[in-house]
Amino acid sequence: MSLDLALYQPDIAQNTGTLVRLCACIGVTLHIIHPAGFAVTPRNLARAGLDYVEFATIREHDSFDRFDLWRREAGRRLVLLTTKSSHSAYETSYRSGDILMLGRESAGVPDSVAEASDLRVRIPMRPGLRSINVAIAGSMVVGEAMRQIGAFSAEVERTSAVREGDRLI
Repeated sequence: MSLDLALYQPDIAQNTGTLVRLCACIGVTLHIIHPAGFAVTPRNLARAGLDYVEFATIREHDSFDRFDLWRREAGRRLVLLTTKSSHSAYETSYRSGDILMLGRESAGVPDSVAEASDLRVRIPMRPGLRSINVAIAGSMVVGEAMRQIGAFSAEVERTSAVREGDRLI
């Protein structure tokens, strides 16, 4: 089991599409928790995800309650990325099976969702700045978590090439 990435009620199709592309390229399942601020269609996701949508594993959940029930039954730890935490994302020990969750671009997550998470982490930033773009923040922390659990081994890279002619450098 590797990592998963969850988007709580995403507002912006382009950010979601960017994260679809990330997940397709590195083999992470993407969970979209509804309602979203846009119609979640291959066409909308393809604007930023290009032709990577077909290579991504995407699971949609009707609500946070249904998502939370699923992940608890699966015994998965929920790690929320939030600006409201004092715990650094880079001083956290991630483990295989974690689900990293990003909040809405416009509002984050409600307190009840934050309280349901097992761990809350933030990306350290310069004082006075609000936040990093959600797709970039997700990429930063997914990369760190995958590095920690050894998901970027050379063998994984060699065996997961999608197209003939892809080369590793």
